[in-house]
Amino acid sequence: MPTFELFCNIIMYLYTYKVNIIYMKKLLPIILLIIFAFLLFYLGLPVINYGFIGLPFVILVIIIAGILLTLRVENKKNKANLKLTPFHRYLFYGFFLVLGYIIVVPLITSAPMFYSKDYRELVGEVKDGKEISDHIAPLAINKVRVVDRRLAYLLGEKILGSDPALGSKTELGHFTVQKVGDELYWVAPLLHTGFFKWLNNSEGTDGYVLVSATNERDVQLVQSINGKPLKIKYQSEAFFMDQMKRYLYFNGYATTGLEDYTFEIDDEGNPYWVVTKFEKRIGFGGSDAVGVVVLDAQNGDIKEYTIENTPEWIDRIQPQEFVEDQLNNWGEYVHGYWNFANENKLQITEGLTLVYGEDGKPYWYTGLTSVGKDESAVGFVLVDTRTKETTYYRQSGATEYAGRRSAEGKVQEKDYYASMPVPYTINNIPTYVMTLKDGGGLVKMYAMVAISDYTIVGVGNTMNEATMAYKNVYNMADNRINSNAITDRKVLNTVVARIQSDIKSGNSFYYFTVDNNPKIFIGSSQLSNELPLTTVGDSIHISFDADAADIINVSDFDNLNLGSKK
Repeated sequence: MPTFELFCNIIMYLYTYKVNIIYMKKLLPIILLIIFAFLLFYLGLPVINYGFIGLPFVILVIIIAGILLTLRVENKKNKANLKLTPFHRYLFYGFFLVLGYIIVVPLITSAPMFYSKDYRELVGEVKDGKEISDHIAPLAINKVRVVDRRLAYLLGEKILGSDPALGSKTELGHFTVQKVGDELYWVAPLLHTGFFKWLNNSEGTDGYVLVSATNERDVQLVQSINGKPLKIKYQSEAFFMDQMKRYLYFNGYATTGLEDYTFEIDDEGNPYWVVTKFEKRIGFGGSDAVGVVVLDAQNGDIKEYTIENTPEWIDRIQPQEFVEDQLNNWGEYVHGYWNFANENKLQITEGLTLVYGEDGKPYWYTGLTSVGKDESAVGFVLVDTRTKETTYYRQSGATEYAGRRSAEGKVQEKDYYASMPVPYTINNIPTYVMTLKDGGGLVKMYAMVAISDYTIVGVGNTMNEATMAYKNVYNMADNRINSNAITDRKVLNTVVARIQSDIKSGNSFYYFTVDNNPKIFIGSSQLSNELPLTTVGDSIHISFDADAADIINVSDFDNLNLGSKK
């Protein structure tokens, strides 16, 4: 009897084992599919909302994986046949349904041929401006943006390399320019260099690099704030839930469009990731910013703001890519979609440049040129980086590309290349200001090009020399600088105390001082023929820009002892 019971138990065990194996074989594809779907969502982070193409693509991939995992091949009479079940039929139905959703629905709801007017109006009202010189910041020698992103990166690498222990485990992130207080800086976080570096330093990297945009000698490695150590825990090169995009996705933003993860610091130096929150305005197209999500890079606190209540220290809400697309659509669909003759079509010139206006606010700046034209712009646009308020100045002039080529041509024998121009006004003259760099990316000279006429170029080894050369060339071209054009002008009737000449780059420059004034003034023989004849004790009339610098360029010079005042 015991033997019979043992035999029955063995039979039951084998039967149960066989059933479990069969059950597991059927269950295994489902388990694998669930794991695969989770990884797609975890790694791909698709936005779960209408108008976003990521979710349908993920579903499409899951359906394909489901078909492949559940297909069976049967061998009958030495022939391989696929065994399809009703379940596969539903999967194929789902596949073609989702494929149609990806192809047909965007075409019907978003195609420019049907919605050209909506795309053109997406940028909002485009106001007509009078003079762009009224909006662009006037040139202040000690405030000129002479450090571009590439140079900021070289300077940041240098200071990071000075600490071998830090440089071996971290790397520089993407530099963004922003105003901190009243100063302009390039800011970049320190990022992990790999999984094991993150694993050994999961509290975060040791701070960020701050490079002055106006002084290449001002480079700081910021590792503490008010005596507290600084750790960039949430960042792009972290893993699992420390990765900033994944952290936001699984903390309430899986259904929200997020774009332009920008590293910014507030006026106290605290680091944040500022992320644009956007919506689709035209079906699957027409991305438009509606606010920002601010992630504290140290502790993970999340705050959300509308455009209207975004803190002042945040420089930009409108992503560069959105503004570029909207401006190009505004110029492209001026006469609708079916305008194959390109009548009155406009396009932006060479991307967007972040500039700061006379009011201190940040703007996206670009030229507008007719389709097919490269050298000349028919106008210029300033777009408020926060509100997207757009102003179009219908003034012809040189594109950024033409300005760069003109400056490079001035020193073509040196084989320097120009940085991206930044617009300023000099004596109310809209001017591109840029640096000229060698092959190693180091600044060697400075250049200024008149936006209205790119043949008017001034270069120099210092910003002062470039300014003087530029004003001289402008005057020689019969474009007399209007000494009353700017409100912060000073006029002096005084007496020369000392005067001395100097020759630079083939031009004669005259340095002089006047009674009761500690400043040194500079003018050239091209500014006035009376300068070479001026001696100590002569009465003179001069005008110049109000400037805190110790050496000042004069814009007008008249020796009253040599004749009547001009």
